[in-house]
Amino acid sequence: MNPQSEEPRPGTGTVSLVGIGPGDAGLLTLRGAEVLAEADVVITVREPGPEMAKHRAPLLAHCREGVQVIDPEQAAEEIDTTAVRHAEQGRRVVRLYSGDPFLGCRGDRLADACRAAGVDFEVVPGVSSVTGVPAFAGVPLMPPGVSELRVVNAREDKVDWPRLAADLAERDDATLAVFFPEVPDDGGRSGTGFDWLVKALTAGGHPGTTPVAVTRMGATTEQSTIRSTLSRLTAEMKAADAKGHNITAPALFMMGPGVARQAELSWYESKPLFGWRVLVPRTKEQAASLSEQLRGYGAVPEEVPTISVEPPRTPQQMERAVRGLVTGRYQWVAFTSVNAVRAIRERFEEYGLDARAFAGVKVAAVGEQTAARLREFGIQPDLAPPEDKQSGAGLVEVWPPYDAELDPIERVLLPRADIATETLSAGLTDLGWEVDDVTAYRTVRAAPPPAPVREAIKGGAFDAVLFTSSSTVRNLVGIAGKPHNTTVIAVIGPETEKTALEFGLRVDVVAPKASVSALAEAVSEYGAKQRAEALAAGKPALKPSQKRRGRRRKAL
Repeated sequence: MNPQSEEPRPGTGTVSLVGIGPGDAGLLTLRGAEVLAEADVVITVREPGPEMAKHRAPLLAHCREGVQVIDPEQAAEEIDTTAVRHAEQGRRVVRLYSGDPFLGCRGDRLADACRAAGVDFEVVPGVSSVTGVPAFAGVPLMPPGVSELRVVNAREDKVDWPRLAADLAERDDATLAVFFPEVPDDGGRSGTGFDWLVKALTAGGHPGTTPVAVTRMGATTEQSTIRSTLSRLTAEMKAADAKGHNITAPALFMMGPGVARQAELSWYESKPLFGWRVLVPRTKEQAASLSEQLRGYGAVPEEVPTISVEPPRTPQQMERAVRGLVTGRYQWVAFTSVNAVRAIRERFEEYGLDARAFAGVKVAAVGEQTAARLREFGIQPDLAPPEDKQSGAGLVEVWPPYDAELDPIERVLLPRADIATETLSAGLTDLGWEVDDVTAYRTVRAAPPPAPVREAIKGGAFDAVLFTSSSTVRNLVGIAGKPHNTTVIAVIGPETEKTALEFGLRVDVVAPKASVSALAEAVSEYGAKQRAEALAAGKPALKPSQKRRGRRRKAL
């Protein structure tokens, strides 16, 4: 995105106050996405930490090119002044709020500033943390029998805590939700952290056995919920903090009948890969579907390119290949990768050709992603290896031998990478076919990732690494080093497993078939099994990165 927006349009400026929810970017409303797409200026949320900041990128993806993004560093009043000033210059301004602009986010101050300046404004409601965080934690605020919800902002000094606590102690049909329960020791509150709140509620008549829950970093992949009682809450939170399993803020305190159901209704934190930081060593374009599937399992995928795909050094081979396809030189074309499909398609489009040029040519494909890209191009593959043998060798097993009486043409076009193995080419030759092995693209080792990523790989900050080919193993180790021994190593098939073992890595997960979706599912099943075993043993379900770090990973 460009740092400056387009030229202003005097007299047409507006301000939109957009609630984005407490964390998950998927909580943005349709109207919120619409105004972001129209914005000239977007003022983001002041994030409480780097983990919350990760959720900003998907929101800004709704914006058009050229939008000006402002990260607020000044006081709230100054931010409001900035928004109004841009609107007065004719720009469409969007200011984002965590949650709902008019519920705990003080959006009314910006609305007042717009009204005073004569600037049109719109409020786009969002999912408030009052309702969103309990839903993500698995705590129903108003289950059957509960008729009242009390919402309190602990930062406000005017709250009469003794009266509130005494009033609630006399009832069993109300839920209490407290914003910002960890507040400084002021206003006559005794104790630190949650001590003052626990003491206030206990003094008001609530027994120490009263069920309570605290959810921190709600609706993010760093969410953590502690379900306890008033008498044990402070000690359990301190113990969790000492182990580094929780982040201090933001937090929501909940007390009421619905808390008792948290364990059985906890759907978000129970995802098989919840909070796992997963390294995907593929380009952003290649990793899109894999990363999306991992997010569905609760993981936080991080794409690190290990290979740069570049055109062949000389184009003559590809030109002859395309000409041969058009003139009927080939009986078969075999695609072994998505990159090969892309290379042929791009060359076709340069010449003004489309899938109709494949009329009369049989097409083979290795891998479900390769087949999917062919279908997008308008080509239905005629041949594929067995599901459990998605490789060149597997394709040879099902390829028909050349029959001079039945096959009018004996040539096969094999567009591949410059470093591809000879297994498929040699196998087809043995079957009597004449193979044109053409370099459709070159694979070059990508530049090393930034230093923090390299340190995270070697230091065990990643919970898992998913290798989708032997080259991703070789190149990741070459540009970033070996993953730490606590990191789960998952591979797409036997060939990739063999390469990983050669590099001294212990393989934990092998996909049952050679597809990225099967690989992600296999890792999910591995994570679910590890979680179930830990809980059955009465232990916390730790992520691999939270486990004690030992020596460098070695092959078994």
